[in-house]
Amino acid sequence: MTWNMTLLALRELRRNVLRSVLTLLGIVIGVGAVVIMVNLISGVTVQVRQQVASLGNNLVIITPGQRLGPGQSTDAKQFKEADAEAIGREVASVSAVAPLGTKSQRAILGDKNWSTTINGTNKEFLRVTRRSIKSGRYFSDSELRAGVSVCILGETVRRELFGNRNPLGSTIRIEKISFRVIGLLEVKGQSMMGTDQDDLIVVPLRTFKRRISGSQDVNMIMLSVWEGSSTARAQREIERVMRERRHLAAGEQDDFNVMDTKEIAKTLTGTTQVLTSLLGGVAAVSLLVGGIGIMNIMLVSVTERTREIGIRLAIGALEREVLLQFLIESVILSSFGGLLGILLAVTATAGLSKLLHVPFIFNVAIVVFSFALSATIGVVFGYFPARKAAQLDPIEALRHE
Repeated sequence: MTWNMTLLALRELRRNVLRSVLTLLGIVIGVGAVVIMVNLISGVTVQVRQQVASLGNNLVIITPGQRLGPGQSTDAKQFKEADAEAIGREVASVSAVAPLGTKSQRAILGDKNWSTTINGTNKEFLRVTRRSIKSGRYFSDSELRAGVSVCILGETVRRELFGNRNPLGSTIRIEKISFRVIGLLEVKGQSMMGTDQDDLIVVPLRTFKRRISGSQDVNMIMLSVWEGSSTARAQREIERVMRERRHLAAGEQDDFNVMDTKEIAKTLTGTTQVLTSLLGGVAAVSLLVGGIGIMNIMLVSVTERTREIGIRLAIGALEREVLLQFLIESVILSSFGGLLGILLAVTATAGLSKLLHVPFIFNVAIVVFSFALSATIGVVFGYFPARKAAQLDPIEALRHE
């Protein structure tokens, strides 16, 4: 009986092809929006995790000032190189420490110039940040101790100043100071926050303090923890050392912030999950609108076919058979719309992933859920029109014009 009802439902839908297509468009848009939103944000989440992993699971970053929050201030005194040395000396689980001084300056070569970030650091910079030298070399111990004017370029700076030429051995100016290029950093691309990680110049920390910043301050301390060691325990020990060095009393709040990559990953992943829920909910509203459209069209169909329903009931059709026929029509509309929406969404997601440079994620769970939801909408919103059709009085239905 169900198969016969399905054939009858398909025949009725073919009679009004245009109306059927316009009706299922609401479901197509709703399902497509849900699948696209969730899959794209899943790709962004994976990209965030990959970028955090590229920093290293054992990276800890210390910055001056408190985290932003009600009544909190970011004003705090900067670090000294001695603070980094104290952490490396007193925290046993720390494997490498790199103090970092940063300042925006203009790099100049002939008639070309480029505004970039100058990073002054020590010999542990590459190890802590998991970067490598593409060509040339890193600073020697003697260059670091003497504060020699040598530098290593990021790929963006090299491209903007030198084009396709090899910069090794050349001399550039950072504002009014000449620096000899001794190395090029391996390309790292954009960070999770969208900043260009290759737009930088690295110089020895002593050179940076003497000739660029004119101060003994460092803006940040980056360190790595030994593999297998607890970053949470290292964080507590770092906080203890920093509080002692900054002479903070027991009741005073920290005027510095310690964050590890696990915490960064947790924060960013939490943000993307909230976005997934929010955008998924917004897209799901389209499904609700599509369901209302199906109910509206099915009610119109019942009104148009009142006489046909009366004839069927008069010659012995059961109420449940009439109800089943209209319910099947509704489910076919919504299910076909769901399938079409999924196909279009997967194609669109693949294209948008390439355009936005995020991984393409095929989330099977959300695809199955979206299809099941579209079929459920067909049942829920098709039941009332189907019940109305099944409860028609045959005599009154036969009199209907």
